[in-house]
Amino acid sequence: MDDTSREFDLVLFGATGFTGGLTAAYLAEHGPTGLRWALVGRSQEKLERVRAHLAADRPELADLPLLVADAADPASLADVAGRTKVVITTVGPYLTHGEPLVAACAEAGTDYVDLTGEPEFVDRMYVAHHATAVASGARLVHACGFDSIPHDLGAMYTVQQLAASGPVSVRGVVRASGMFSGGTFHSAMTAMSRPKQMKEASTARRRVEPKPAEGRSSRAVGGKPHRDKQLGFWLLPMPTIDPFVVQRSGAALASYGPTFRYSHFAGTKTLHYAAGGAAGVGAIALAAQLKPLRNLMLGRIKQGEGPDASKREKSWFTVDFIGEGDGRTIHTRVSGGDPGYGETAKMLAESALCLAFDDNPSTAGQVTTAQAMGDNLLARLHAQGITFEALA
Repeated sequence: MDDTSREFDLVLFGATGFTGGLTAAYLAEHGPTGLRWALVGRSQEKLERVRAHLAADRPELADLPLLVADAADPASLADVAGRTKVVITTVGPYLTHGEPLVAACAEAGTDYVDLTGEPEFVDRMYVAHHATAVASGARLVHACGFDSIPHDLGAMYTVQQLAASGPVSVRGVVRASGMFSGGTFHSAMTAMSRPKQMKEASTARRRVEPKPAEGRSSRAVGGKPHRDKQLGFWLLPMPTIDPFVVQRSGAALASYGPTFRYSHFAGTKTLHYAAGGAAGVGAIALAAQLKPLRNLMLGRIKQGEGPDASKREKSWFTVDFIGEGDGRTIHTRVSGGDPGYGETAKMLAESALCLAFDDNPSTAGQVTTAQAMGDNLLARLHAQGITFEALA
């Protein structure tokens, strides 16, 4: 898209929320000189407060454009999508609020990035809007935060370092400290409360999604809790969107080899913590099925809330990868700071900047970060303090 063909390089929808506010602050500090951007939300008054907060440190942002739009008003979303090259959205749960904006971007040929970790939403958006986006040239890139950039780009980096010509298997092991946001918790509870619908959406996607070219195969494979001898951690399978995203990158990119397998785990130092983690996930999943319990938990953790800066500064994450192929084994790691907020805002903002300004692979439709941006996004994140390294 020609730089001058749209009024804005990017717009941020949901700027008045907690993670949206952090993303706005990141763009204010790290956006390139001359960046043409705007804040989008339902309330003019709240948008003005966000802008005033940004302008307190950067007076040049006192006139930052504000656009009023509502996730439930398709006409307002179509207007926003038509005025910008890239839309960033932090408005979730995406299954509840997300589709009209995806549809608007697909129709307008506008690139789109979000933070969803909801597999059902992603599958439904593929079925409903992938073909439209392919025709318009829009790149719809979901899961551009901690779900799933460290895992997707980390697996890509591991495959590159391994440089195998035959079948490749990679396992990712995530460890982290820090708190999840209220929005993340609401999205997770929504997803876990709908196992039947999630399966139906996955089946519908498989009916229409093409197989990998040239007889290749790419799959996410499950696993059982066990101790990893190479890493020294107890591993607990993770029921997240991340392995599905990595699998799709493997299917799209021939560099992952003729046969690619990915497995995804949480890592703990002791069996005690692994067992506790499994019990905790199971309890939350059970509560999500029971409406009174689900509503009680959702009421205790509000959307738009999160920990203060001092708590975020103490948080960290690592994702270790073991890649195997051609008789060789490689150990790589992605690491960074606060996964739920600071680094997520960074990943989301840099994804949008990458789509807006970098010379990326030619893609369209619903695509992964590795497929759409790959090395360009990895380089951006590495330059901003998220480390990608080969250890052995």
